[in-house]
Amino acid sequence: MPLRDIDRQLIERCLRKEPGAWNDFVDRYMGLIYHVIHHVSHARTLQLSEADIEDIASEVFLAIVEDEYGVLRRFKGGSSLPTYLTVVARRICVKEVVKRYRDEQLGHTSAHRASVEEEDDIESEPIAAAEEVDRMLEGLTEREAQVIRLYHLKYLNYRQIGKELGIAENSVGPILARARQRLRRQAEHRASK
Repeated sequence: MPLRDIDRQLIERCLRKEPGAWNDFVDRYMGLIYHVIHHVSHARTLQLSEADIEDIASEVFLAIVEDEYGVLRRFKGGSSLPTYLTVVARRICVKEVVKRYRDEQLGHTSAHRASVEEEDDIESEPIAAAEEVDRMLEGLTEREAQVIRLYHLKYLNYRQIGKELGIAENSVGPILARARQRLRRQAEHRASK
């Protein structure tokens, strides 16, 4: 389906940063974004809270406006705008859902709640944890350590890490894989002592 005039005009208005253009864009595509989020969670048999759904929708909209509406500038018109936005939203949604599931499985959610509820040693625990992380990362190159910190401690995605470090997004995964492999070998070495 070709790009409709109304969508072409909406993209142009957003790129020119006309007043009200972004609100019109959100009004027009909010339902689509929410539909994609529900579809992804249903396909993965996950229950998302309303807060999670709103957070993920916010991530999608932030990705669209990031880098001066980079998502809209990269749109070539080879499909309809709703089709293009569905693909963009689905990719972001899958990453966010996986991240939330991973955090839950690793106990970050419960660990965070426990640290908020616990007031004893509130200052010494983060310092001890930071020192432990620094010891673990000693055997890595500086770049590997940076990627590990950004991915596992700051929860940035590959694109955000690439932007932060000034490297290609597709090089983040291999760096992360090498770093994890080194960390595994270090842990095995320590365990064998």
